[in-house]
Amino acid sequence: MLEVAGVRVDPRHWIAGERVESGTSFANLSPIDGAPLGEVARGGASEVDAAVTAAQAAFGSWAALGPEGRAPILHRVADLVEARLEEFAQLETRDNGSLLRSHRRGVMPRVAMNIRFFADFAINDLKHPEFETRGHTNVVSWDPAGVAAIITPWNAPLMLATWRIGPALASGDTVVLKPPEWAPLTASLFADLTAEAGMPPGVFNVVQGIGAEAGAALAGHPGVARICFTGSVPTAKAVARAAAENLTPLSFELGGKSPTIVMDDADLGLAAEIAAEQYDNAGQVCLAGTRLLVHESVAVEFAERLAAKVEEIRQGDPRDEATDLGPQIHPVHLERIEGFVQRARSDGATVAFGGERVEPVAGGYYFAPTLILDAQPGSEILTQEVFGPVLTMQTFASEDEVIALANGTDYGLAATLVCGDRPRAERIASQLVAGTVWVNCFFVRDLRAPFGGSRKSGIGREGGTWSFDFYADVKNTCYSPNGWR
Repeated sequence: MLEVAGVRVDPRHWIAGERVESGTSFANLSPIDGAPLGEVARGGASEVDAAVTAAQAAFGSWAALGPEGRAPILHRVADLVEARLEEFAQLETRDNGSLLRSHRRGVMPRVAMNIRFFADFAINDLKHPEFETRGHTNVVSWDPAGVAAIITPWNAPLMLATWRIGPALASGDTVVLKPPEWAPLTASLFADLTAEAGMPPGVFNVVQGIGAEAGAALAGHPGVARICFTGSVPTAKAVARAAAENLTPLSFELGGKSPTIVMDDADLGLAAEIAAEQYDNAGQVCLAGTRLLVHESVAVEFAERLAAKVEEIRQGDPRDEATDLGPQIHPVHLERIEGFVQRARSDGATVAFGGERVEPVAGGYYFAPTLILDAQPGSEILTQEVFGPVLTMQTFASEDEVIALANGTDYGLAATLVCGDRPRAERIASQLVAGTVWVNCFFVRDLRAPFGGSRKSGIGREGGTWSFDFYADVKNTCYSPNGWR
């Protein structure tokens, strides 16, 4: 048993309602100061097989409960998360370095909301109107699919996990979760709450481990009916190859290189505020609009306003309420970000501000908010995801030019547009290749809305009915008017 931030958490796997040891383990470090948090069980093929077997055994009875039978258990899980919200917030902040105030006010309440929302949606909103075909009646249903494998990232580990766990369990699937090795602890604490809420053994399972070991075994397991993965494009390709052997359906939410577009009629104060928001979570946000595309007529004033906003950002210990920007997740990731900036400099780009490591907390993994100018078209810094507090800025002269720039990557996860004219905004937004477009706002999310990426940013959509379309087997039953006794 580990004690982290005053919270007791079990570092072993959770399989069939019991804690399971592994013969090996991996070290878990806090990005805040590099301090070791303890050793975590390192699972592989045998633990994955045990978890999938347990989930298969539990599937029939869990599916048979129906949405109304599953909802009370899922509501109890959500209630327990809310009752222990401070513990979850403290634990995840220590584990992945995100702001404690954000965990308290937004991230952990969203964890409970994810579970409760999908439990209720399955009962109240998962409906398709019956329709007639030559006098026959068609009835659409969403049937439980089987075992869902969920592989989640480290930047918001529990919230992004429950965004998938919620609809999977509400659909009637059972779950095997593989949490991120760089931030695994809140998944383990969450497992305890599922048991406390009365969830039957085997319905929810957690296998800790390294992606190339536990993650690979899970992606290729023939007993898995659905695979949901959030992470990088190269890893997604490996997951897809493994899943192809079993023709397992996939849902991918991958990288982004999203634009933030500032038109010449934009409210520049609002535009600078939105641009500064792209540094949130130390830039470790897949949806971040890291490519600033600014009309040439307002570029100088916008850059001045953005620099003033960045001057107000307080970087430091994320447990401090006054801190706005915390650390990067891991020393390997910090080196990766630094490498991007160094190569951009070597290619002739200018670092307007930032561009270096800082150490507001001794031993921590911090990088200063950075803005890069004058990057060459097609260069790495403009086309590849950095996933850190690094923005680039380019200028444009016309709508056609900015649309070409915005769509000029292999990605298509999101886009942000700051514009003063509604018809113009609608015209531009309709031409952007992105799963989500924000106009004069950023990061406004609704669980009913579709979420996912185009191009190499993902496969499929989740949210509302779209989540159930993936986690369930959608079936049409056609009834004849004839043959009844």
